[in-house]
Amino acid sequence: MLKDLCTSHGPSGREDMLYPIIENAFKPYCHEIRCGSQNNVYAIKKGRGNGKNSIMLMAHADEVFMQVTGIMDNGFLKFTTLGIDAKTLVSQEVVIHGTSQIIGIIGIKPPHLMNDEEKNAAVKVDDLLIDTGLSKEEAEKNIKIGTYVTLKRDFYELLNDNVVCKALDDRASIVSMWNCAKELMNVNHEFDVYFVCSCQEEVGHRGAKMASYDLNPTLAIAIDVTFDSGKMGIPDKETYLGKGPCICIGPNIHPKFRKRLMELAEEYNIPYQVEVEGGNTGTDAWDIQIVRNAIPTLLISIPQKYMHTSVEMVNMKDVVNTGRIMAKFIEKVTSENLEEMLCF
Repeated sequence: MLKDLCTSHGPSGREDMLYPIIENAFKPYCHEIRCGSQNNVYAIKKGRGNGKNSIMLMAHADEVFMQVTGIMDNGFLKFTTLGIDAKTLVSQEVVIHGTSQIIGIIGIKPPHLMNDEEKNAAVKVDDLLIDTGLSKEEAEKNIKIGTYVTLKRDFYELLNDNVVCKALDDRASIVSMWNCAKELMNVNHEFDVYFVCSCQEEVGHRGAKMASYDLNPTLAIAIDVTFDSGKMGIPDKETYLGKGPCICIGPNIHPKFRKRLMELAEEYNIPYQVEVEGGNTGTDAWDIQIVRNAIPTLLISIPQKYMHTSVEMVNMKDVVNTGRIMAKFIEKVTSENLEEMLCF
């Protein structure tokens, strides 16, 4: 499933491209699947509690992207980016989502033709163009200003359970929800479970706001990726690929539910790491918690290398263990212990 999701395309606002993959994956494990008007996807598994309480798991489906801003006389495309560092785009393959999918490459002036100032300058989006091989007339027939552009990348399995592709942020988390749904297949859990693949996270967490208001769950878990602390990561954190999902501690994370999640991980020998976020987590969790009368929220993050590039990397053990820990939490939460955890 992860390969299918990541090699497919779903920029913010066009997550509908992924709906068939998500629907086919969750259908065997859920009672209902539906798509909202803004491309949130809801996969619903009912519990034995007759809908009295519910838990929402949320991972965003959209990916960082580009948009066409101009078609030049020679057919080259100007573009702008959302969430992508310009220097990572040089020599990348892309897909232009015009009247049909058109393959292009992002070029830059060869070093032989650069002067010293150009060689030493930082790469800017304005320095880059997309080459499709089309003339201006051919391009204008198939591509309009505003047309979406996404990265094109094959999915690779590396050593030690590591995988590489684009859009692992946050489709690795969708797969962790899918693993959770499979784990719950033969579990008589009380709470209804909403597996939500949210839209437009990369442009303002809009899907999280919509889904949280619509579903108004009793409690929620947001699943996203976080920065690895290894080489080329964040040195002042202790979050590493392959050492388990990261459970967040911070002001907007419900302390008793978080403590219970950690206790279950230890009880069932599920490896986990701790991540501290003193403010805005930059994830859907930040938005979920303030909807309506407030929703008790947890955040679980999968360590990732090279975020917002075409070669994002995660460890599949972390993906699977994220699903396992959520399934155990859902299995064990009841109306009785819910009241205990909600009271301070």
